[in-house]
Amino acid sequence: MSTQKPPALEASDLTKTFGSHVALNKLNLRVEPGEIYCMLGGNGAGKTTTVNLFLSFLQPTSGTAKVLGIDALENPHEARSKITYLPEQVALYPDLTGLENLKYLLTLCGLDGESEERLSSCLVEAGLDEKHHRQRVGGYSKGMRQKVGFGLALAKQSEVLLLDEPTSGLDPASANDFASILLKLAEQGAAIFMVTHDLFRVKQISHRVGIMKTGVLVEERKTSELEAEELEKLYLQHMRN
Repeated sequence: MSTQKPPALEASDLTKTFGSHVALNKLNLRVEPGEIYCMLGGNGAGKTTTVNLFLSFLQPTSGTAKVLGIDALENPHEARSKITYLPEQVALYPDLTGLENLKYLLTLCGLDGESEERLSSCLVEAGLDEKHHRQRVGGYSKGMRQKVGFGLALAKQSEVLLLDEPTSGLDPASANDFASILLKLAEQGAAIFMVTHDLFRVKQISHRVGIMKTGVLVEERKTSELEAEELEKLYLQHMRN
């Protein structure tokens, strides 16, 4: 008898308070393998708190956050090993090259022994021109740094990607490259959870969209059911109410 695979990400009544402030209020959420889920919301809505709970950077006040069925609180290292996290500003070592950064990050993940040829191919697949692979990261643009982050996801063959405002500050060409990479990763079975304000990219790449407000998931829709103007109108309606 076959057993059903668990969701890539699952929040059950997930709540986080800081003193009297409720940052996240009983969030229930599922993201399946191969799905791109985008979360919208204003500053302080609870989006980054959600990401940090899945990463076990924070402990929930109540409820659970699971990664591929693994409780992020009970088994943080195992849960985190399934994830590649890409924040708005990717933390790389400026005095190391792109290849050296990728090799070092993989070592931190417990993945030693990857050949430079394979790592270089991962960077190429992530959209980083080969001529930049042996250049120091201190001279990289933001888009190039993000591509090293995607190279890590490809090298790890990550099953889950958590992205926090990854397109902020990217030029249109880099943002388009980024979208293409995400679609390719989803086709390969990766689950992608992206916090963003970029409504255009949400409509372009996501399967579902959620809208957060004051710690509550107030709306969740299939993106295919919404025209771009409808999505913008829905989002603005919740932000103004």
